[in-house]
Amino acid sequence: MRQHVDYCQYQVRSAPYWRTGMHIYLVGDELLHVSSPTECTGFAATHTGGIEMRVVVLDAPPTEVDWDWDAISETTLWSPRGELSVRSIMGHAADELAALSVPPGLIRVRVHARHLVHESVRTDDDPPEQHQLVVWPVHEDTGTSTLRRADERRPWEQKPAKAAEYAMLDVIRPYDTHEERDPELPRVTVVRPWPGPPPAEGRLPVGDLTVELTRTGADTLEWRWAGGSATLPDDQPSVVRVTDGNLRHEGVTGRHAVMLGLVWDHLRTKDPEDPPAWEPVLQARAAEERERAERNRRFRAEEESRRWGGAPPTDRLRALPFGHAMQLARLNRPVLDRLAAMSPQRQREVAVWAARQAMRVAGLDRIGWIAEALEAVEAGGPLPRAITADPGDTSRRLFEDPATPRTTVTLPGGPPNFHRASVAFPALLALAAEDPLPAAIDAVYGAACAHGVEGYATFLNQIAAP
Repeated sequence: MRQHVDYCQYQVRSAPYWRTGMHIYLVGDELLHVSSPTECTGFAATHTGGIEMRVVVLDAPPTEVDWDWDAISETTLWSPRGELSVRSIMGHAADELAALSVPPGLIRVRVHARHLVHESVRTDDDPPEQHQLVVWPVHEDTGTSTLRRADERRPWEQKPAKAAEYAMLDVIRPYDTHEERDPELPRVTVVRPWPGPPPAEGRLPVGDLTVELTRTGADTLEWRWAGGSATLPDDQPSVVRVTDGNLRHEGVTGRHAVMLGLVWDHLRTKDPEDPPAWEPVLQARAAEERERAERNRRFRAEEESRRWGGAPPTDRLRALPFGHAMQLARLNRPVLDRLAAMSPQRQREVAVWAARQAMRVAGLDRIGWIAEALEAVEAGGPLPRAITADPGDTSRRLFEDPATPRTTVTLPGGPPNFHRASVAFPALLALAAEDPLPAAIDAVYGAACAHGVEGYATFLNQIAAP
């Protein structure tokens, strides 16, 4: 098929979604670079334009290498849904090379290329550039491999530490919102050269997580994730075994295999005294997160202080439902704190007293049924059921009663010409609360509003004074 390439590159994806991958020029060769567990980057001689592309899907490894190509390289991908696509880095894809069916699980991708003539010197007499992908299922990730290198291309330096940084961050990351969770597929093995004794047992730091390596035999260790507040990357232990010059990490989830291979490449070559490549990044992230959390904490505290007119309230005040605690705090914070410090009995007494003051200043204490309600609560009883049964009916009764005064008041910090009875009457209804603290707060707040902008401070000072 005709496949478009951009900037001498095309991408091979083994998942139906795209995600940010590892930078090129870290791991691979002049033909093939590792990008992510589900993506690799192929390189062409053509900068921008079309090349001939063929994809061959096999059920088993090829019995021999087709040496009729100028360059041949391999890598491993994780195909959770049994799907593979070839695209340009700008998204161009031939319909025939999109969503190809491949075996689900680990797959090996062998890339072949020939007629690698750069377009700056290509002529009409040159044969078209051709690439072939051969794909088959595997149960082990053996990393990248160069089977044949084009003579005119020079190898470049590998960067295992930088690759391991990306790889470990990918292993511990949660699923992105656009990703489906991988299906339960058989666990696989990571294989890497390991010329020497097995890794030392101990703890491998990974931010607030750790990998606990525990020796279980002369040449074997158990790999187990631990620590941290987030979900562990894998809740099952796996086995690390060194034999015949190779390290075999067995029982790995397929999603992690390619990346853990890059981790082992780094651990094999790094100085034992140096921290793993990913640690500085994770420590910097943790420091940023702490700084962000502290900024958010300070912002919330400042916002809360502004809304509550002073120091942050107690948890008891903060948890009060549907009350006027915050509004009262803005009028007079010491009054709120004093109410909160009172005994329940005293809170109830203040609530009843405040309701009486509200009714008095609004002229409602001269209405018979309201006067009877006040006398009942002042005698230690509850509000009459006629008032508490349906607050809506009670309010309508108030407004429809011809004896209700029609005076207005300017609210503290609020609009003028407000119906005084409307703000005073809730102080009486507040006495229906079983909890004496919100009853006191709501009654006092209602009474303060009923006194208006000219009288609320004097009223509240009667409570604030010792």
